[in-house]
Amino acid sequence: MTFASRLKLRSTLVLSAVAASALMSACAPLVVGGAMLGGTLMATDRRTSGAQVEDQAIELKSLNRIRDALGERGHVSTTSYNRVVLITGEVQTEADKAAAEAAVAKVENVKSTVNEVEIMGASSLTSRSNDAILTSKVKASFVDAKDIFANAFKVVTERGTVYLMGRVTEREADRAVEIARGVSGVQKVVKLFEILTEQELADLAPKPNK
Repeated sequence: MTFASRLKLRSTLVLSAVAASALMSACAPLVVGGAMLGGTLMATDRRTSGAQVEDQAIELKSLNRIRDALGERGHVSTTSYNRVVLITGEVQTEADKAAAEAAVAKVENVKSTVNEVEIMGASSLTSRSNDAILTSKVKASFVDAKDIFANAFKVVTERGTVYLMGRVTEREADRAVEIARGVSGVQKVVKLFEILTEQELADLAPKPNK
């Protein structure tokens, strides 16, 4: 990636964080972490284009199922990557935490769930804004690094904990964790990767036209 490309992507990430922080003031208690499916990102994502669209549909369906199950009780987010759904946020009871996971598990095409919901009061607007900024900083740090491919990673932040998702090699996973831990404000990094071998990664590379 050229310097100009990295600069452009870094600027986009910062602007996205600012926009996300502004939108949070009007958010409902239950929110969903959708993926941006622009042409460039879709083309460079290691999921198939069909999987990316499917993940977006899973997130939207999960939101609806959780809202049906919990109503306005709590603040819960879902992020789907290759049909693995990360559930984050806060609810008041263990029963509601279990209900949120059960609701997501029933969504069509969900392969598995990771329930990271905490039993506590809903996070503040300030906390959520800080999380959005942290996510932007981690993504920008990935862009700045010259030894990993930034678009291979999905970054989710909840109360200072950064969750990393993606189809990556062990080498890429370890390097991404190292970078994320070095970002100011990050309290913890949780790995939720689908690990590829170096050969599997090579097989994903675009084949030259003959």
